[in-house]
Amino acid sequence: MSDTETTPTESAPKKAKKDWIKPPKSILKLVGRAIAQYQMIREGDRILLGLSGGKDSLALLVILKHLQRHSPIKFELAACTIDPEIPGFDPSPLKEWVASMEIPYFYESEDLVALADAHMKGNSFCSFCARQKRGKLYTVCRREGYNVLALAQHLDDLAESLLMSAFNAGELRTMKAHYLNNEKDIRIIRPLVRVRENQTRDFSESAGLPIIPDNCPACYAKPQERQRMKELLLEQEKHNKHLYANLWHAMQPLVADDNHAGLAQLMDEEEG
Repeated sequence: MSDTETTPTESAPKKAKKDWIKPPKSILKLVGRAIAQYQMIREGDRILLGLSGGKDSLALLVILKHLQRHSPIKFELAACTIDPEIPGFDPSPLKEWVASMEIPYFYESEDLVALADAHMKGNSFCSFCARQKRGKLYTVCRREGYNVLALAQHLDDLAESLLMSAFNAGELRTMKAHYLNNEKDIRIIRPLVRVRENQTRDFSESAGLPIIPDNCPACYAKPQERQRMKELLLEQEKHNKHLYANLWHAMQPLVADDNHAGLAQLMDEEEG
């Protein structure tokens, strides 16, 4: 089942000057450095943001809207929400808020629990759900003509993925800041790779962004590996205030684009 809604900017009536939400300079500085370092946004790009309704993706939408209005590089911006039709999780309130952002918006619905029952084999539901959502985002990009998919993982996510890979697979890998998908037709960017999770949380809460609680029963039925890594890192940070700066420096060869996009096991838990 698919429920797609589009709110094109060009069809909106002219309004008085809007009082847009302005992201903090501390976040804009870090996002600007990441975009420049990894050449994420190019002239004429059509960027689709995967908007889960979490604090990180909402913050990123506001940030990209701000950059679109002020950057000398001209790009188009849209957002897409994938509704997994899971009881207790309802991202539909995002529709009205995104309409106020005056960007095209696509809302796709699919019963991922039923899909998992039919097709999932030997995998966690969280991983299956995330892969299905990523596939639908690619589909929307292709259908609507967007060449860039923006995702909202931040520095904490990258550090947690690094430890998960080292501890569980004996490999040093993490999420890429900017890479091509396997089909080479969509670029994936993560503008928040230098931003800490507490920064997106503080911004989203202080700005009153409409955060959708992520209370999927499948995700919270048992302790998650990522949560354990998060707690380990935050405990270590109490003893080393430079921990995340050091990890960012150490991850540079791993974060850089080498067009090896096949890191599904590290990118599955991607909701922002």
